[in-house]
Amino acid sequence: MIKGVGHIGIAVSNIEEILSSLSKILGISPPPIRDVPERKLKVSVVSIGGMGLEIIEDYSGEGQFAKFVRERGNAIHHICLLTDQIEADIELLKSRGIEMADPKPKIGVRGKKIAFAAPSALNGITLELSEP
Repeated sequence: MIKGVGHIGIAVSNIEEILSSLSKILGISPPPIRDVPERKLKVSVVSIGGMGLEIIEDYSGEGQFAKFVRERGNAIHHICLLTDQIEADIELLKSRGIEMADPKPKIGVRGKKIAFAAPSALNGITLELSEP
């Protein structure tokens, strides 16, 4: 069952630069950056009022986030909805005619089960389902 919004994923070209600016705006210390070398990603989460801003830099040059940034610049990539029954919610969305990019859950960079809907589900904004 979908429980709420978990985070907003923002794809960027330079994570250090964005975190520095965001930290100044919020008056906080920059959060740690996690390198995920097997996916060639750098990821950091800024928590604000119980929700997260997931900042993602793809340094592969050819990954989905790198392509996204080349096409759109630094921008919101996805909205993540938290679910405690990811498999059931995937099937529910599919029964409602929502095309899933991930028809079965996979393990995301934070070690939780995730699944993405096709960008067409929200007219170009990607929707992610994730375990809490």
